[in-house]
Amino acid sequence: YHGLINYGATCYLNSVLQVLFMTEEFREAVIRFATSSEDKIDHHLKGLFEELQKRAAKTCIESKYILKALKLLPVHEQQDAAEYFERILMNTSGNICMLINAYICLCVFKIFHGRLSHRTSCLKCENVTDSEGPFWHLPLELQDSCGGNFSVENGIKMFFTPTTFNGDNQMYCEICDDKVDATRKYVITDHPDVLLLMLKRFDFSYRFMSYIKINCTAEVPHTIEIPESLCVRGLRLIFLHVSQNQTYELYAVVKHIGDLRGGHYQAVIKSKDEGGTWFVFDDTSVTQLGVNPFPDNVNVTQYKDAYLIFYRKKIERGKVRIDV
Repeated sequence: YHGLINYGATCYLNSVLQVLFMTEEFREAVIRFATSSEDKIDHHLKGLFEELQKRAAKTCIESKYILKALKLLPVHEQQDAAEYFERILMNTSGNICMLINAYICLCVFKIFHGRLSHRTSCLKCENVTDSEGPFWHLPLELQDSCGGNFSVENGIKMFFTPTTFNGDNQMYCEICDDKVDATRKYVITDHPDVLLLMLKRFDFSYRFMSYIKINCTAEVPHTIEIPESLCVRGLRLIFLHVSQNQTYELYAVVKHIGDLRGGHYQAVIKSKDEGGTWFVFDDTSVTQLGVNPFPDNVNVTQYKDAYLIFYRKKIERGKVRIDV
């Protein structure tokens, strides 16, 4: 594989560009269907991906055009990799699609875009209301793990754990026309094909009254189960919420090494093209990971500096999911 030049402090951009390139469905869609619109960066991404595919001896320099398109000046100021991952996707044409077969068309937004509902349930009349919207990533809180390791699996459970409002914190219910005990929780109503988890390492500390970086080690599982709730129309036009789990498999980790004021980004990515071999992408350097992070019968490994964690949806053989 091929590295990317760091133009000053652009390692944050290089790391997410390599993840996008190694996400095969996104890469192929951009190369085959990129538009030439100057308002989008499709053609710049296409040029970069084509250069990376050549695996030439010299370092690819096409990323400088993406820097200009995203107005990343000055290049000596480090930015947030999560922010610019989303910015790249927002500046990619939403109508780029890849035809999987005669019936299924995969839109690039569908690859990384899911839908999340903030669901409120009245504990008196059992009325349920949803406030739904799109999401690019799920943020996981690290504050409670300052003294030890952070379990990604526990972080996911906490994210989807309902919050109860009672006593002085009761919520108003329109059906009951009164303040009532209620619960509120997050529910995924549409799973993205690639799920991004963001560990909230950069957070505000009321103890120090400033932003800090939380440096705990993350325990990252190879596979995870994410709950999903589907709204199904039943008899007499009654809508039923049917819950199920979606399995995801890890394929990339973006690491931030250093402190809040500076530091360095790297990406550790599993290659489908190389039989599942893991590689470390560090600007111009690309090296094979010396050991398999998940040997036989091991589902969890430790990453000291994990920041962005990418999981790919696992679909059972013989089953095709079609969203209608």
